[in-house]
Amino acid sequence: MAAKLTARKVATAKPGRHGDGAGLWLAVASTGAKKWVFRFSFGGKVTEMGLGSAEVVGLAQARERATEARQMVAAGKNPIVEKRQAKEKHAARSTFGDVADDLLAAKASEWRNEKHKAQWKMTLEVYAAPLRPKPVDEIDTEAVLSVLRPIWLEKPETASRLRGRIETVLDAARAKGHIPRNEANPARWRGHLDKLLPKRPKLSRGHHAAMDYADVPAFIVQLRERTATAALALEFTILTAVRAGEMRGAQWDEFDLEKKLWTIPANRMKAAREHRVPLSDRAAAIVAAMAEAKTGDFVFPGATGEKPLSVMALDMLLRRMGQAVTTHGFRSSFRDWAGNETHFAREVAEAALSHVIGDKAEQAYRRSDALEKRRALMDAWARHCEAVDASNVIPMKLTGD
Repeated sequence: MAAKLTARKVATAKPGRHGDGAGLWLAVASTGAKKWVFRFSFGGKVTEMGLGSAEVVGLAQARERATEARQMVAAGKNPIVEKRQAKEKHAARSTFGDVADDLLAAKASEWRNEKHKAQWKMTLEVYAAPLRPKPVDEIDTEAVLSVLRPIWLEKPETASRLRGRIETVLDAARAKGHIPRNEANPARWRGHLDKLLPKRPKLSRGHHAAMDYADVPAFIVQLRERTATAALALEFTILTAVRAGEMRGAQWDEFDLEKKLWTIPANRMKAAREHRVPLSDRAAAIVAAMAEAKTGDFVFPGATGEKPLSVMALDMLLRRMGQAVTTHGFRSSFRDWAGNETHFAREVAEAALSHVIGDKAEQAYRRSDALEKRRALMDAWARHCEAVDASNVIPMKLTGD
């Protein structure tokens, strides 16, 4: 009986067939290509089954595959048929990506805004990318850990959201019958992953870098030297103390310039409640200036005019101006100014920032949004921002820089 193959013999094998015993052969083509073949008898016929390229499948693995096939033959099963059926069954199973995409589509109407929807989509497509091609019923604890570990300590908040969203996708898969109902969710935190992952740093968004409110007037002067849409958008955001996303999504039908009022619908607000924003003369003038260059539905459009201004446009502008602050930080500037330099009630300042104040009972009795008091507050803030340069001249020719 010929000696069995060795790794050395496999590497140096010449064209032809080289036996390892028990039906396993190494077939070497004249081109040098090598593949494993299992030769067996089934139903009175001698048949061959490919076990993979020798460039990919090593000798030990080829022997394991041959042993599995041999056991099927002994059990009266054709390993070729079994392999094909297993492949077809695997192809028909829903993947994590399939379930995740279906979940996003089903929940589309529930997202607070497009940004929230985009965050879910990005998390499940980027951070959970290694899970997407896997059959959803094969996602186990180790698979979940493989995508969490790389960012667990470096990006704790992102990792926490990723874990929760993976858990939601797997729960949806269970509800659809893709996963047995008696199996525990491998992305569950309490009593499971909390025992396997190190303690995370306390989740905190921290404070957005803000400009001292005393420096805002001088900054406004510098800002008005620029003619880009981003410059007007940033000044408008500062004057109204809104979130950047609320400004970016602003559309013409939300404004009543005669009343100097901007009404942001609930579906675009973080608190999911309509927010009325009184406009100072300068803020209203900026909207009027944008109207003269109107290109579409958005008051502050992007380069093509069909979509809103880029989410990075304001931050990039601040960087070019040498400012180590964030757009969101100007809300803090406004709040510090209101608290330190004015006698307006705390509730009025908080309402201007669209913050929810008090418990549910208090909110139920507070029907008014104190619009006129907030108008006086925002006019005072605009005067503060005009302290250095009282000019209301707005560049009418907008550029992309």
